[in-house]
Amino acid sequence: MAPPRVIVVGAGPAGTRAAELLVAAGLRPVVVDEAPRSGGQIYRRQPEGFRRDARALYGTEAGRATALHAAFDGLAGKIDHWPETLAWNIRKGELFVQRGDGAHVLPFDALILATGATDRLLPVPGWTLPGAFSLGGSQIALKAQACAIGSRVVFLGSGPLLYLVAAQYVKAGAEVAAVLDTAPPGARWRGLPYMAARPSLLAKGAALLWRLRRAGVPVRRGVVPKRLVADAAGARVAGVALERPDGGEEVIACDAVGLGWHLRAESQLADLAGCGFDYNADHRQWLPRCDADGRSDVPGVYLAGDGARLLGADGAEIAGRLAALALLKDHGLPVPDSIDAAKLRRRRKAMDRFRHGITLAFPWPEALVRGLPDDTLVCRCEAITAGTLRSGGTALDAPEVNRAKAFTRVGMGRCQGRFCGIAGAEILAAARGAPVDAAGRLRGQAPVKPLPIAAILDDAA
Repeated sequence: MAPPRVIVVGAGPAGTRAAELLVAAGLRPVVVDEAPRSGGQIYRRQPEGFRRDARALYGTEAGRATALHAAFDGLAGKIDHWPETLAWNIRKGELFVQRGDGAHVLPFDALILATGATDRLLPVPGWTLPGAFSLGGSQIALKAQACAIGSRVVFLGSGPLLYLVAAQYVKAGAEVAAVLDTAPPGARWRGLPYMAARPSLLAKGAALLWRLRRAGVPVRRGVVPKRLVADAAGARVAGVALERPDGGEEVIACDAVGLGWHLRAESQLADLAGCGFDYNADHRQWLPRCDADGRSDVPGVYLAGDGARLLGADGAEIAGRLAALALLKDHGLPVPDSIDAAKLRRRRKAMDRFRHGITLAFPWPEALVRGLPDDTLVCRCEAITAGTLRSGGTALDAPEVNRAKAFTRVGMGRCQGRFCGIAGAEILAAARGAPVDAAGRLRGQAPVKPLPIAAILDDAA
């Protein structure tokens, strides 16, 4: 019997560990990834010719990063690696991809989706000004281009990534004007009993905060951002306006802002594969459904990493191994003796407890989203404001986000709702006086990202 045709989408922590286990079991998977080199976002590699030390690039995660890179490099000749390749559709056991030499259709018997996550953003008024970046974009500039997003940077948002990126900028010698966290000051104490499940990560977080304070960076919690301030010409960011306790405004001057509130799962491909979704109240977003080992409710489709469970890089490595293990078992293939699935599940249980603590300590600022002024741009691609979206839910009686999309075009642009989808659902639900899960989620559409028209024509043919 011929071995199953296996495709892994993503060469980050989850995809690398999945591919590694499949190779150990005697398979030769295809690994498709958008980046030119493996590592994912968290362990993004610097371009060829750059010579910065791993410690400078990844800080406390240098050991994990270099180990993951070495593991993937060790798969050379044992996998079919398709770098700089966009997976844009799934249909009836076929993965549709686009790379430099054109469009391709890759048949599969089993598919592991290790698609990762992207920044979750709050559409603060002024967030479309030049000089406003996501935290991930700020990190890419530092890792891939060895440059900062500005000469005086403010980081605004909430969650561990906020502090990590700010500390990385300090380490690189950039001027960080302030770290502004929307989480209430006392929230961290609510999360602490759960975060204690991983004391080493707590220690790393404390070290990041110590580095910022030692550098003289103001760190403020419980901030209420009002808007990003433009310069006199209205051409770019010049500051961040915060609400003072007396109702007035305080402006912190800067020429760039990094924004981010945790992560959102990159789940469009799981949607196109036909996977079911469940609302996750901790993260206030919809996540694709899978069992403890990564089996989705679609036979032959497995989910691993932050695209399914937001557990971070080390959690993604475990998820990749478990998904590959489930695939091997389902196809009656031998499992390498070195894999202890029960131990992996126990480790992930501690990670999940820590994850819950993080959501308590750094909550998504739902009240800020629901209270955005009507003229705030929510959907950048289609220039849809909060007021237009509210009108879609009330005057036009759209009960959920896909009907609101049809009425207002929110989420219909090139990002497919990656930037506006979660905030848009909050705004729509608030306008209708409904819980946010009642607003649903924007359904994935192919292509998941913009393509050359030739790819669509090839598909149609």
